[in-house]
Amino acid sequence: MRKLEGKTAIITGAGAGIGEATARLFAAQGAKLCLCDVAVESVEKVAESIRAEGGEAIAIKCNVASADEVKAMVQKTIEAFGHIHILINNAGITRDMLTPRMGEEEWDLVMDVNLKGTFLCSKYVLAKIEKGGKIVNTASIATLGNPGQSNYSASKMGVIGLTRTHALEYARRKINVNCVAPGAIDTPMLAKVPEKMREAMIERIPLGQAIPPVEIAKAHLFLSSDDANFITGQCLFVDGGMSVGI
Repeated sequence: MRKLEGKTAIITGAGAGIGEATARLFAAQGAKLCLCDVAVESVEKVAESIRAEGGEAIAIKCNVASADEVKAMVQKTIEAFGHIHILINNAGITRDMLTPRMGEEEWDLVMDVNLKGTFLCSKYVLAKIEKGGKIVNTASIATLGNPGQSNYSASKMGVIGLTRTHALEYARRKINVNCVAPGAIDTPMLAKVPEKMREAMIERIPLGQAIPPVEIAKAHLFLSSDDANFITGQCLFVDGGMSVGI
């Protein structure tokens, strides 16, 4: 039997990269999917591709930093599928620069999407999620410190604190809340990093390469399945050993 048969999952940031890889893996494991992204054309293409392969998926344009859009997204998921069992808080952005040059706009935007967005999606899904449900948030190797990412690092450390708190608040309802901390992932976001910086980053990975998005998707699948029923409040680093060497 497929691991997510009969389950409904919401995946934010599902238009590309880790979110797309997670959507495709979850569909293969039997999940019904609500795929969300601000890039509506991209996420619609992912949903169409999954439906063409026999899966069930809807695409919704959603800015996770907007309470009204998040509430509407949750309601549309209920209307489409009747239940919510899994939430993957994957949407995230970067606005990198050293602190003296970082303005409030760059700080606020990253905080709004990465931390507030995780809070809002969790808040409104937790009001509807089934007993035994799973929430998987997204932290980062940057929580260990990374020059030029004070906004991003702080937002992702906040996600870890949020994860632990929600795990405690909802344990009695048998809701598991965990997070995954990716390292250098082979996504369009990494491709935007200057070549020399990107090469230096990959050299710091003990396993010797950037992590394919599907490897994060596999961690999402594990933490969203019954295999993880007694794991909650944890942060799983999927980074090729990078955090060990820091």
